[in-house]
Amino acid sequence: MRKQIARYALLVALAMVLSWLESLIVLPGLLPGMKVGLTNLVVLFALYRLRLRDAAWISLLRVLLVSVTFGNAYSFAYSLAGAALSLAVMAALKKLDCFSILGVSIAGGVCHNIGQLLVAIAVLGTARLGWYLPALLVSGTLAGLAIGAACGVVVQRIKL
Repeated sequence: MRKQIARYALLVALAMVLSWLESLIVLPGLLPGMKVGLTNLVVLFALYRLRLRDAAWISLLRVLLVSVTFGNAYSFAYSLAGAALSLAVMAALKKLDCFSILGVSIAGGVCHNIGQLLVAIAVLGTARLGWYLPALLVSGTLAGLAIGAACGVVVQRIKL
């Protein structure tokens, strides 16, 4: 049990550090809210090396702790929606076993953005934000590709 708690703590801490590092990265040309999704590396790793339940707890704890530490209620709502939809879709695709880790990660990146867009539409009370969807689909695909490629290497090299 202690080993499992230590593993959770290490992965949640890593996700928090990656979230903080990501906040420091400014890529020219990205629209507001677009990120690389470095923290998804930890969740995707947990999904492939641990159990779904473990990945869900790590994701939830990361969202909660990052929001309390660096964010607010709105950032919590956006992050939770994106993380929950992303994890649900990634878990379903992984279980189907017909997608590589790249495909699962790309779907996760896209769904994370869709989840956040749905919260924005609900908070602002307008569907006019739909114009943002094509840009979010492209950024989610590119981020998912990068994170999936990186995670593929990490999953092969680190056995838990």
